[in-house]
Amino acid sequence: MTTRFTGKVALVTGGGSGIGQATAQAFAREGATVVVAGRSPQSLAQTVKLIQAEGGRATAITADVTRPEDVAHLVAATVAEHGGLHLAFNNAGVIGAGPVADLDQDTWDRTLAVNLTGVWLSMKYEIAHMRAHGGGVIVNTASNVGASMRIPGLGAYAAAKAGVSALTRTAAREYIGDGIRINAISPGPLDTPMSLRPGETDVDRSERIKDALPIGRVGSLEEVAATVLWLASPDAGFVVGHDLVLDGGASA
Repeated sequence: MTTRFTGKVALVTGGGSGIGQATAQAFAREGATVVVAGRSPQSLAQTVKLIQAEGGRATAITADVTRPEDVAHLVAATVAEHGGLHLAFNNAGVIGAGPVADLDQDTWDRTLAVNLTGVWLSMKYEIAHMRAHGGGVIVNTASNVGASMRIPGLGAYAAAKAGVSALTRTAAREYIGDGIRINAISPGPLDTPMSLRPGETDVDRSERIKDALPIGRVGSLEEVAATVLWLASPDAGFVVGHDLVLDGGASA
């Protein structure tokens, strides 16, 4: 346990697995009180259990980031239970695959609702609190598939994540004067099930990635979490409106 975020309250959406879970654990290891949010109470409870097993402080709140009433309650409940909100990692997301002309309306709507509208709603309520209480830090999860590069079959996802990048940069300029520092991360393929193709094993993926990425491997969740924590820390105090790409050189 370290003390870089001691006394801070950090909210992590999509905190039940993957990047969200790893980042929630990393915040807690560095002293933050962490609130994890998502749609699955079971997965959120697992994240809280992992944090508490290491001596950290965490609670879970079930919320759907596409529902404004859920997000409003999430922020209000975080503040009521822990006395404030200083750091937010807006990470909830879904893939939504299919060629542009073959996408059904539900897939398009859901992909944009979770990945883009969910980030907007989260920032809307987080910023409202932070403006009234001396500022804070927000990090949003975009993707290297979006503003940096495109992949056939991921048009809806790319559109949503490019929107997150643009929304982040705009909000960063709008609210830095209120002491709210906003940035984004754009990860590439990571060591998660999301980067596996249908029927592919971890070994198969490793062989494919050797040629697909300049670095020759997928990224780790720990590498992404460390990046989020750096952006959230005073060490990145002059970084405003940046979309930090960490994809092993895929979009270089």
